[in-house]
Amino acid sequence: MTEENITEETFTEEPVEQTGPSYLLFNKWDISEVQVKDPGLVRYVNTQSMIVPHSCGKRAGTQFAKSEMLIVERLINRLMQTEHNTGKKAVTTKIVSDAFDIINKKTGKNPVEVLIDAIANAGPREETVRLKYGGINVPKSVDTAPQRRIDAALMFIARAVRQGSHKKKRSASAVLADELIAAANGDARCFSVGKKEERERVAKSAR
Repeated sequence: MTEENITEETFTEEPVEQTGPSYLLFNKWDISEVQVKDPGLVRYVNTQSMIVPHSCGKRAGTQFAKSEMLIVERLINRLMQTEHNTGKKAVTTKIVSDAFDIINKKTGKNPVEVLIDAIANAGPREETVRLKYGGINVPKSVDTAPQRRIDAALMFIARAVRQGSHKKKRSASAVLADELIAAANGDARCFSVGKKEERERVAKSAR
């Protein structure tokens, strides 16, 4: 084929953009519309669309790979780290799913967005380490890494759910929903935000 026979259409064809599949979490919630408002946590909060938040332990053996795990699955895994829920992923997933329904009913918002806002408000930005000077331990205030902020926030939320529902009349899903809503609003009376402010208060005195 010569250059004269080549039409202009050969050069004006535009490539077709191929986008990945989009799924609804629990067949209800659209994660693609969720935005991480805290710029320090953008790299460490994964909002990849999935129907069932279960990665089958693919990232369990890689250091720091938990940042690539869906943030909802990280909450589920943290809730399982108790003596009563160990290994019960289906039960814990149902607790989180029911809590998301309660959150949407009370606030009208996407529950994943409420979860991310709660983690941002419950993660301490400053904490203390112990330095040794001449045989004396001296507390020193340091900034908290973003990954550790998320870990601490999930730990506080899971601890609040356990204390509020274990041997109590309230269900774990109701306690989790109220804790996430209060933390997302920055309410200092909730357990997770109170623990975060306690850590920051100790760190402030060690500056």
